Amino acid sequence: MDYKKILSEKVQGIKPSGIRRFFDLANEMEGVISLGVGEPDFKTPWMIRRAGIQSLERGKTWYTANAGMPELNREIANYLARRFGLLYNPKSEIFVTVGGSEAIDMCIRALVNPGDEVMVVEPSFVCYSPIAELSYGKAVHIATRAQDGFRLTPEALKAAITPRSKLLILPFPSNPTGAVMEKRHLEAIAEVLRGTGIMVLSDEIYAELTYSGQHCSIASLPDMKERTIVVGGFSKSYAMTGWRLGYACGPAPVIQQMLKIHQFAIMCAPTVSQFAAVEALKHGDESIAEMRQEYDERRKVLVNSLNHLGLTCFEPKGAFYVFPSIQKTGLSSEEFCERLLYSQKVAVVPGGAFGGCGEGFVRISYSYSVEHLMEALRRIELFLEELEREKTA
Repeated sequence: MDYKKILSEKVQGIKPSGIRRFFDLANEMEGVISLGVGEPDFKTPWMIRRAGIQSLERGKTWYTANAGMPELNREIANYLARRFGLLYNPKSEIFVTVGGSEAIDMCIRALVNPGDEVMVVEPSFVCYSPIAELSYGKAVHIATRAQDGFRLTPEALKAAITPRSKLLILPFPSNPTGAVMEKRHLEAIAEVLRGTGIMVLSDEIYAELTYSGQHCSIASLPDMKERTIVVGGFSKSYAMTGWRLGYACGPAPVIQQMLKIHQFAIMCAPTVSQFAAVEALKHGDESIAEMRQEYDERRKVLVNSLNHLGLTCFEPKGAFYVFPSIQKTGLSSEEFCERLLYSQKVAVVPGGAFGGCGEGFVRISYSYSVEHLMEALRRIELFLEELEREKTA
């Protein structure tokens, strides 16, 4: 069989994730300290696990409504209003997805026609451009810079807009940089978008992990709710990655079409996860605060240590990543990560995996204990000393 002729040309043209290669290499080696995975090291809080367990014990294992359990949709609406001032009708403007990733997929597929341009702010998570291309759209990459705090500027947005622009993907707090967009920054972006037909996909999966001030959603600004799909979820804020639960909120006509795709492709999100999520939204605020405080302490340790080692690192104010520059080493991001892995058995992710403007940086996650981070930093220091000896040899 000639599978190249059988398989979809579009799918074959999509490059594999630049993150996975280093995960695979690390998994094959013993004694590796991995700082690459964007997953909380906390267990899902007990009261949330208990709610899931109780739903199973009571035999609540049936399908739910396609859009999610009505009680869960109401709690999502209550949560968004209480935490971020976002007002959504739980019956028509919210639906529950299998992780935030499905919500992103459904949004892009529902909005993008062949040839439409999807503006992707980079460096950013790896899924946006491939999904746009699988929807026969064209990904347009908007580079951000360290000197701007890796924020999207109105000037950069204006320069990227063309008559084919359909969707702006706004992923803040950012994976991989930890950058945030404050209200004043979002207002400048909103001013550029008003009067256009451009929609916004605001990926706010890290909204609760904001360390300086309160997270602001662009959907909360005047005239922006009608053109914004907000994606959220439970993986990061409640340490529920394996539960695979997210949600999308937005204008009813858009949500209706996204839900139609969801009905045929997925049917509904896992029932046990939905019962657990109801408990998380009702009683999880204290757990969020405790985990955020621990992440904040790790963030400070890591940023200060990396800067001390000469790996210049701007201060990330969200998510649980730092994005230090490795340009002083003279190595590419991929070379740096590969040599660090083989020399000192520390796994980090090359910045180029998150877009071309990420070259010269690496992503390091601090979703690990301080002890874990300190040992990794010790090894990184040894690696940098090794590189210096090579230069003087």
